[in-house]
Amino acid sequence: MDHSSGIKPPTLNIFPSQPMHVEPPSSTKTSTGLVSPSTSGSKRPSEPSMELANPRTDNIASASAPNQPPKAVKQREGNRKGPTTSSSEQEGPKTPDPKTLRRLAQNREAARKSRLRKKAYVQQLESSRIRLTQLEQELQRARAQGMFFGGGNMLGGEQGLPVGINNITSEAAMFDMEYGRWVEEHHRLMCELRAAVQEHLPENELRVYVDNCLAHFDEVMNLKGMAAKTDVFHLVSGMWKTPAERCFMWIAGFRPSHLIKVILNQIEPLTEQQIMGICALQQSTQEAEEALSQGLEALNQSLSDIITSDSLSCPPNMSNYMGQMAIAINKLSTLEGFVRQADNLRHQAIHRLHQILTIRQAARCLLAIAEYFHRLRALSSLWLARPRQEQ
Repeated sequence: MDHSSGIKPPTLNIFPSQPMHVEPPSSTKTSTGLVSPSTSGSKRPSEPSMELANPRTDNIASASAPNQPPKAVKQREGNRKGPTTSSSEQEGPKTPDPKTLRRLAQNREAARKSRLRKKAYVQQLESSRIRLTQLEQELQRARAQGMFFGGGNMLGGEQGLPVGINNITSEAAMFDMEYGRWVEEHHRLMCELRAAVQEHLPENELRVYVDNCLAHFDEVMNLKGMAAKTDVFHLVSGMWKTPAERCFMWIAGFRPSHLIKVILNQIEPLTEQQIMGICALQQSTQEAEEALSQGLEALNQSLSDIITSDSLSCPPNMSNYMGQMAIAINKLSTLEGFVRQADNLRHQAIHRLHQILTIRQAARCLLAIAEYFHRLRALSSLWLARPRQEQ
């Protein structure tokens, strides 16, 4: 070889400037994760892999594409920054107006009262269940001890009844407890109505108290209706009333015509039209009372005739005896109808008075009725607590 030509022989490149597997810079293909300086200028800005590989290529791409319109550049910058919020979202939630806040507060208060009423009702049911269990245990204990009327057997077998307060069914005991709660609630409502009358509230506000009292009166009618289905004799006997109230009872309740007469002088002054309406109501009520009384007397006479249709000898003829009892039981089933009709008459009288009178007069009417029965209950308490004279 001629060394004078000045050409150096090729030497082995131990440290190459590029990896052996990388293609020449003239190629447009690039390997993943490696960027050639000669190809970065011709890279399209829409290739996300190159942007993730080297963030500096954004600036290079922006500088190498001066011919792109400003709109495309802004759009690319907007995509990089992410979605923008609207002006309404930037303002934040609006503050509710006072009317909405007041309505929300009223709703919360109503919900709170509803929860309290539900809790109190559940507690009343639980106490009623406990009391009913106690009454049933006392009834079983009395039967086990053999406490019977007359100390002997009755006709038809050993079917005596226990003496004392336990001589009631479980349904009757439940009615007595519910009626006691009704009396307590009635007293509370009357106190509220009396305070409203004394404060001379407007009629529209006073009407709310009157309507609440009438609705509460309807509740005791429904309560008696359910009790009549289970133990009508307990209602007719009046054992759920005080002794003084029982003196004025008429078919498991008060006589409506007598009550109209009592309160007539308590709601004056009345117009001539009101007086005529009340007098007509009292007359129609008396006629209905007489019809029901006559029907009840006919029922009593029919029962007496059925029972005495056969000889009252002892022991009786069992075939005739059982036939008589079956007929008498069928007759007694009509007693529930008499109680319902009497309660309907009482209900109609109270609501008819409310229609005839003004709101303030109706309020005074309800207060007078409540005070009348309160004094009867007080009379019973005083009578039972009176000093006894020694014989």
